[in-house]
Amino acid sequence: MFRPQIKVLDCTVRDGGLINNWQFSDDFVRKVFLALARSGVDYMEIGYKSSEKYFSRKDNGAWKFCTEEDLKRIIGDTGAKMKLSAMADIGRIDQEDIPLKKDSVLDMIRVACYVKEVDKGIRLAHQCIDKGYEATINLMAVSKVLERDLDEALDDLSKSQVETVYIVDSFGAMYSEQIHFLAKKYREALPGKELGIHAHNNQQLAFANTIEAIIAGANRIDATLYGMGRGAGNCPLELLLSFLKNPKFDIRPIFEVIQDLFIPLKTEVEWGYHIPYMITGVLNEHPRSGMKAMAEKNLPDLRKFYEGLLDDEPLE
Repeated sequence: MFRPQIKVLDCTVRDGGLINNWQFSDDFVRKVFLALARSGVDYMEIGYKSSEKYFSRKDNGAWKFCTEEDLKRIIGDTGAKMKLSAMADIGRIDQEDIPLKKDSVLDMIRVACYVKEVDKGIRLAHQCIDKGYEATINLMAVSKVLERDLDEALDDLSKSQVETVYIVDSFGAMYSEQIHFLAKKYREALPGKELGIHAHNNQQLAFANTIEAIIAGANRIDATLYGMGRGAGNCPLELLLSFLKNPKFDIRPIFEVIQDLFIPLKTEVEWGYHIPYMITGVLNEHPRSGMKAMAEKNLPDLRKFYEGLLDDEPLE
C-alpha cells in the first residue's frame, strides 16, 4: 500500500502515558522522538495539553501538560523536521494554556471530544487554528453513538474550519465492516476534509481496522510503538510502516527503540491483548472494568466477569 498522501502520527507517549500517568523520563521521550524522526514518521504526539488548574504535577508527569519548557528540553538542537502534536480534551484546558503557534514548538493540536460536545470541540479547534496551529477533531466512542446524532455532528463539522476528522474506536469494539461504513459516511458528509483513524486493540483488530480505513480513504493514521496504549493498546507502528511500503519510512530505528526501551518496559507496565479487554471490546464497553481487573494481583473469574458485564443471569 503506497499512497503519498498518507501521514502517520505516533501517539506512544500521549496514549501510553495513560498507563503510567505520563511518568516517562526525558531520556525516554527524547529517544522515542529521535527514533521516530529518523524513521520518517510525520507527526509525534508527545502528550496532552492540559491545564495545571485541573491536574497536578505531583500526580502526572510532564507529558500531561507539554509546556514549552518541557518540549524544548526534548527537542533541543536536534534539527529534526518531524512535526509535533499534543492532544487537548474538552473541559481540561483553558484557552490561555495554549500559546500562539509562533511561540510554540508544537505544530498541531488534536481536540478530543464526544459527539454530544462537538460544538465545544469545534470552538476549541477554531481557537487553535486562529493561533496558527493545525487542528483536528477526534470523535471518541462513535461505536456507542446513535446514527442520527453522528449525522448531526458531522454536519456541524462540515461547516467548520477543521480540516481533519478522526474515527476513534475508543472501546476496540468495531469490525472492518463498521470501519468501512463509517469511513464512507464521514467522507460523504465532510467533502474536502481529511479522514483519520485511531484504533484500539481489544479484539486484536486495531491493525486490520487501520488497513480497512486506509482502503476506505483515510490518510491520517495513528499508531504506537509496540502497540503501547491504555488497556489493550493501539495499532502497532512497526506493523503499519511495514504495510505502507513508502520508501520515506525506515523501520530500522523503530526496531532499535522497541528493543532498547519497550520490550524492557513491558515487564514493568502492562498493555496489550488480554481476556478482560477482549470482553469489554466484544460488549462495546469502556475498558475501565478490564483495567481494574488487570490491576488486581490475580485475574477474576473470567466467566463471572463476562456475565457481570452482561448484567444477566448466569447460563447453566
